[in-house]
Amino acid sequence: MASSYRTFRDLDWPLLIITLAICAAGILQIYSATRDTIWHDAWWKQIVWVAGGVVLLWLFTVVDYHTLMGQVYIGYVLVILGLLAVFLVGVQVFGSRRWIPLPGGFRFQISEFAKIVLILLVARYLSELNKDELDWRNMLKLAAFIGVPMLLVMKQPDLGTALTYLPILVVGIFLAGVRWKYVAMILGVLAITLPIGWVFLKDYQRARLTTFIDPSQDPKGTGYQVIQSRIAVGQGGIWGRGVTKGTQTQFGFLPVPHTDFIFSAFSEEHGFLGVIVVLGLYFLLLMQIVQNAQTAPDRAGMYICMGVAAVVLFHVLVNVGMVVGRMPVTGIPLPLMSAGGSNTLTVFIMLGLVNNVRLRRFVS
Repeated sequence: MASSYRTFRDLDWPLLIITLAICAAGILQIYSATRDTIWHDAWWKQIVWVAGGVVLLWLFTVVDYHTLMGQVYIGYVLVILGLLAVFLVGVQVFGSRRWIPLPGGFRFQISEFAKIVLILLVARYLSELNKDELDWRNMLKLAAFIGVPMLLVMKQPDLGTALTYLPILVVGIFLAGVRWKYVAMILGVLAITLPIGWVFLKDYQRARLTTFIDPSQDPKGTGYQVIQSRIAVGQGGIWGRGVTKGTQTQFGFLPVPHTDFIFSAFSEEHGFLGVIVVLGLYFLLLMQIVQNAQTAPDRAGMYICMGVAAVVLFHVLVNVGMVVGRMPVTGIPLPLMSAGGSNTLTVFIMLGLVNNVRLRRFVS
């Protein structure tokens, strides 16, 4: 009982409160954006996902992260098998086969939960090296670990989720120590391979990557989402139009405003001040994660926290940049705000790992 009390008492309560505040803003916006649409029940489903996320956060807090890292290679194999299973039994939605169907009409997105395994795997691999600097062999091994699931997810095709694996690799390599000549070599390889990778992208993926530069080139096709999103953000002004009063959102000009473009809908109805509040909450969330990394009891804990911070920051930067036309439309959701179970649960699990690292300072 005393141990449970200490665990409960020593939780990172500011992190949890900030997380739930962001979730509350998301649920309110999901309700507003979907109340007269076929997704009108999305807001209460999101409440269920958030409640489930809190439970998972607690579970991944109390199980020692060293135990989780000890089984991470098994988890990695299961993730690869799961990603392969998507091609056999996965449900196809909007041209992509990403989800495995579950009883009760629910769907399970393996590629989201792969982030958790990759964070733990990178943390274990780098902490076991016990070196001040990585050599090229270590970097190649890490790149292979990340590259296999990344290629499988791109094949679904889901370029957005695949790209979210890269921050885990990049942050891990830089924290572990890397020579600048290796950085130059990596940049050189990227300069050569990116044009080659362009050939393997689907037509709609190429269009998404180029349309954000000038969406007016195809205003009724690939540029439509970006144009409507910009209008929604601009119409919010300083104070916003008010809940359920955004014209772009309520009249259906903004496609699926409760998922990838929820920030556009939020900006229209809550204005510049609302945007500042939400972005401020994300900043505080990231600072709490980084603080836990700084006070981690070992290098593995530090790698875990910084891996989580990298993924969350990447999601926020790309999603916000996407809705204002400064990033390509890649289908990356806004963490804790966009409707969807797999991403919401994944973020809560990652925050559970951060709390886990924090508690190891107190629990012997």
